[in-house]
Amino acid sequence: MKNFLSSRSGIIIVGLMIGIIASLLQKLGNPANMGICVACFERDIAGALGLHRASVVQYLRPEIIGILLGATIISLIKGEFKPQGGSSTIIRFVLGFFAMIGALVFLGCPWRAFLRLAGGDLNAVLGIAGLITGIFAGTLFLRKGYNLGRSQPARSKINGWILPVIMIIFLFLLLAHFKPVFSSTTGPGSQRAPILISLIAGLVIGILAQRSRFCTMGSLRDIFIVKDFHLFSGVAAFAVSAFIMNLIFGQFRIGFQGQPVAHTQHLWNFLGMVLAGLAFSLAGGCPGRQLILSGEGDSDAGIFVIGMISGAAFAHNFSLASSPAGIGNYGAYITIAGLVFCTLIGFSMIEKRITRSQ
Repeated sequence: MKNFLSSRSGIIIVGLMIGIIASLLQKLGNPANMGICVACFERDIAGALGLHRASVVQYLRPEIIGILLGATIISLIKGEFKPQGGSSTIIRFVLGFFAMIGALVFLGCPWRAFLRLAGGDLNAVLGIAGLITGIFAGTLFLRKGYNLGRSQPARSKINGWILPVIMIIFLFLLLAHFKPVFSSTTGPGSQRAPILISLIAGLVIGILAQRSRFCTMGSLRDIFIVKDFHLFSGVAAFAVSAFIMNLIFGQFRIGFQGQPVAHTQHLWNFLGMVLAGLAFSLAGGCPGRQLILSGEGDSDAGIFVIGMISGAAFAHNFSLASSPAGIGNYGAYITIAGLVFCTLIGFSMIEKRITRSQ
């Protein structure tokens, strides 16, 4: 049977639905312009586990749990749960690490960049411009033969179950109100939609994104490499539906100043997302897509997710992450270091084409 959600009409519907869900979650209690932010919510999970002690961003976000488990459930049903891995594992971990650093310098993943714009935050324009620049740079490496190597089928299916089982454990800890888990009482981490609604929303997004291959990074990569706007039509629908819902809910306020969980240091809004976009491109997917692939049993994507969570912990422990007051004390240095690292990886992983003389 043809997968309707992977068609042009289907992915537009998926984008519309994710935008509506994100805006609705914001209305029901999630942070402003942050109905769904994979980077921010993974940062909150890192805090909940005590990996960092920034008390305002600690919460086991059920949306992340739901997205990954939704992808697992639907991939099992459709016979697409295929454990695999072994493709440049440590490089993928560090790419995830720097992707999170870049996202936290900007204050949002690609999904949140478009949600911030849909809420009227003009600082997001710089972030989206940086994202486009970083992904374009990544496509230049791809054109030259950049390749992290092929993933191999796992010897045992347990490899593909590690991340889904971890998410099930997180869900149990959340529902049981396990006391050693940290939970913010103030700040963005304390702003949350009801657990059940957030979990269901995550499951729905995970299912829709898995069937449609929804990916912000992939949408821009396809435009740059093959001039294919198929995936981007879903991303555009996502931004438009969130914008309309924000108008309906009274959540739209245009301007640069005073935007929620945002800063106005334009250069670092731009460069933070250049770093994130380049890392996403080199790793083969945005944070949402990496969660979906992890749910399908891809341990390479799983290690990228773990790299992002580790990056979030490092960012808050070492004053790298931004805040509404501006970038962290060492945010500029780590951003430049990340750009240098990703550039070196880009060049070093270009396959050498050997031509044989006739």
